[in-house]
Amino acid sequence: MSETKVTEQNAPPRDEMMSALFAHLVVQQANMAMMLMGKTPHPETGQTMRDLEAAKLFVDMLEMLDLKTKGNLSPQEQQMLKQTLMTVRMAFVEAASESQEKEPAKPAEKPAEPVLEKVPAAAEESHKKFSKKY
Repeated sequence: MSETKVTEQNAPPRDEMMSALFAHLVVQQANMAMMLMGKTPHPETGQTMRDLEAAKLFVDMLEMLDLKTKGNLSPQEQQMLKQTLMTVRMAFVEAASESQEKEPAKPAEKPAEPVLEKVPAAAEESHKKFSKKY
């Protein structure tokens, strides 16, 4: 059996490793968002699903990453994150508009008017507590 050991000499530099992990995280978040928007099928079932609230959560996480890492990314990482964010946002807008087209707008229901009983004028006068006299 031959085992391959990663030694200090053939290991990628730490910065490259962190950059690759960051790119993997961004792509993973974007893929989850796209899958939940119904843009890509689920990898195990092959079926598409649609959960826009969950998809928005993944888009929000990417926006948070953009905000929190500002000034700490290499130009390539920053460009990749910005491009991914733009793509995912556009897909979200498209998915949201598709779902609104599929669901017809319900007409606003008119609240039921209360039923008022007609009280005779004489009875109405006797129930008054206060009256103005000039």
